[in-house]
Amino acid sequence: MALIQPFRGVRPVAALAARVAAPPYDVLNTAEARALAAGNAHSFLHLSKPEIDLPEGTPVEAPEVYAQGRANLARLLAEGVLVQDAQPCYYAYRLTTPTHSLTGLVVGASVAAYERQDIRRHEFTRKAKEDDRVRMIDTLGAQTGPVMLAWQATARMRALLVAACAGAPDLDFDGIDGTHHSLWVIADPLKVAAISAAAAEIPRLYIADGHHRAASAMRVAQARRAATFAASAPVAETLATATAPAAINGAPAAGPVSVPLLPPEHPAEQFLAVVFAHDDMQVLDYNRLVADLNGRTAAQLLAALGTLGSLQPETGPVRPTRPGSFGVYLARQWYRLTLPHDSIPHADPIARLDVSLLADRVLQPLLGIDDPRTDARIDFVGGARGLQALADRVDSGEMAIAFALFPTRVADVMAVSDQGDVMPPKSTWFEPKLADGLVTSLLDNAPLP
Repeated sequence: MALIQPFRGVRPVAALAARVAAPPYDVLNTAEARALAAGNAHSFLHLSKPEIDLPEGTPVEAPEVYAQGRANLARLLAEGVLVQDAQPCYYAYRLTTPTHSLTGLVVGASVAAYERQDIRRHEFTRKAKEDDRVRMIDTLGAQTGPVMLAWQATARMRALLVAACAGAPDLDFDGIDGTHHSLWVIADPLKVAAISAAAAEIPRLYIADGHHRAASAMRVAQARRAATFAASAPVAETLATATAPAAINGAPAAGPVSVPLLPPEHPAEQFLAVVFAHDDMQVLDYNRLVADLNGRTAAQLLAALGTLGSLQPETGPVRPTRPGSFGVYLARQWYRLTLPHDSIPHADPIARLDVSLLADRVLQPLLGIDDPRTDARIDFVGGARGLQALADRVDSGEMAIAFALFPTRVADVMAVSDQGDVMPPKSTWFEPKLADGLVTSLLDNAPLP
């Protein structure tokens, strides 16, 4: 069964693309989204964060929020701000920053492949966050936020993407964060078929970012299967039935599928995704701050860190250049902590990660951080903010110590996914971020009334 399908995307007209495009819904709070969309009725935030159009204080999970999102989608379609392509397409999507450029493919990723773990994941999801996305997808009848996927790079797929981007892009603009966004519509049936054939050579995909969106799309698909086929048993018996997925880290990755699939080209059997070659993706460091030294003095903690490996003071910020090395900022001084190579369990995909090494050797035994998911004493800072942001928070007295990490590699994410396990929390920070609003997938493949 195919991992990806073309689909009839909904996208902004070229003249309004820059006004429509918005940051991902989950990187902004309501106040930030309200301020960013102020005076711009075309902003996609009216769909992805529709509470901004309701009175302040409206709970973000109130039914009227999702209804407002549907009304806003219908308005933008009716006004011609968003238009739907007439036939199933793929879309080449390029993001360019001053330091990095990557080109991916916007696709309908197979829900069935996700269920059988041919689209693999590496994170647990939270039910409350899933529930919110399920209600949003179901009420809007649309998937508005893409999942970021990775695949093993192939020469054939690279060549097809290069060819797809040979002409002028259909959408081309600078985003508010300085990232340049370019989109090419791949509508030619021969080119679409060639991409599908090249994708058939790729055995699996990996979720890089967007686990909750993928899990929510699966739940919506399962509900729609049940509703569609409840009274159609003879028809249902002619279609394949998905198998229950394997467990992840001892916990079910997704509920068993008890009803047959819709046809694979049905929009509800796909989730909106952008797929990138794994070696093109950029992962930045995901650094740690801790609010206190767990009863130790700075000198005592430095002595304890010195027993773990080489601890050397440095004259400026320390950005690790290889795994097993950490920057440490304490008492207005940077240090470089380097663990002995032979002390790292290189054969274990999880234990060898720098986030695991720091947790297992420093955060838990020395600073008493038993569960970084729930401990209020620890905070996480994406590398895009820079190392000075770490020092500033320690110097202010808000935090006591900072740790700069070497970025987790995409190959490590894939290795953890392949063994059916999950990454430690806050392991990866992918940059640049995908924009919301460039391509949307309607679940019923027709504009809303």
